[in-house]
Amino acid sequence: MQRGEIQYLTRPGGEWHRLLPGIYATDGKITSRRRETAAWLHAGPAGVITGPYAVRHFGLTASGPTAVDVLVPTDVRRVSTGFARLIRTTRMPENVYTIGPIRIAGPVRAIADAVRGYTDIGNARSLVCDALLRETCTFTDLAAELNRGPSQGSLLLRRSLRDAAKGIWSAAEGDLLDLIARSDLPEPEFNVTLHAADGEFLGVVDAWWQHAGVAAEVDSSEYHLLAEDKDRTETRHNRISSHGVQLLHFSPKRIKTSPGTVLAGLRTAITTGEATPPLPIRATPHRAYGAIGLG
Repeated sequence: MQRGEIQYLTRPGGEWHRLLPGIYATDGKITSRRRETAAWLHAGPAGVITGPYAVRHFGLTASGPTAVDVLVPTDVRRVSTGFARLIRTTRMPENVYTIGPIRIAGPVRAIADAVRGYTDIGNARSLVCDALLRETCTFTDLAAELNRGPSQGSLLLRRSLRDAAKGIWSAAEGDLLDLIARSDLPEPEFNVTLHAADGEFLGVVDAWWQHAGVAAEVDSSEYHLLAEDKDRTETRHNRISSHGVQLLHFSPKRIKTSPGTVLAGLRTAITTGEATPPLPIRATPHRAYGAIGLG
C-alpha cells in the first residue's frame, strides 16, 4: 500500500487505527486480544507473551499496566514501543502455548514474570495464592522458577511463596500477617484445622493462638457471595465458639483502615484467654504447600 493511502485510512475519524508501527486495526476497535496480537507481531515470531496478559489466559486475575510483556531472545534487535514491552532474555520459556496467532508462556513462567513486575505485595500475594488454590501450578514449580530466574525483581515472588508456605491463602490474610508482625502480639499459626478433645472436627481458621484459645478470621466477600456460603460460615462459627474458642472476624477493609482497632481486639482476647486454663483443642497445620526451594 502507498503511504498516502495508509495516512488516509488512519486520519482522524478514519476506518483504521494505528496500534504499533506498521500494525493497524482495520475497524478501529482496540481490544485486549488485539493489543496482544500487535505486541507479538511487533516482537517477531520468536516472541513469547508473558506476565499479566499471559496469566489471564489461564483464568487468573492479574493486575498490571496496559503494557504487553513479550520475551524475546537476546539477538532480537527490535525495541519496546507503545504498549509493547520487549524483554530480552537468555531463558526463553520451554513451555509455550499457541493461542490463535500468538504464543504465550506457560503458567509458571507467566505468573513469576507478572509478580516480578509488581511493586505491591498485595498484588503479588493475590496472584500467587489464586494460582496455587486453583491448582494452575504447584508451589514446587514456582519455587523452582524463582531459583532459576533473575534475582532482580524477585523479592515479592520470594515473599509471596514464603507467606504461602506459612499458610497464607489470600492477599487479605497477608495483610493480617503483616499487621501482626509489626505489632507486639505473639505470632499465631496460620490456616490450622481445629479439633475438639473427642476428635470432632470444628473447622479451619485463618489465625490461631493456641495458648489463648483465640482464632481470627478474615471475612473476604469474594468467598461469601452466596447465601449458602454465609450459612456455612455462621454454622462453623457457632460450632467453634461453642467449644470456648474466642473467634474474631475482621474484614479486609478494616484491617487496612483501622489496624489499631484490629490489634486492640486481638490483644484483649489474647490477654483474656491466656489468663484462663488452656482449651482442650488440638490444632494441626492445614497447608497445601511446603516451604521448599526458597533459598
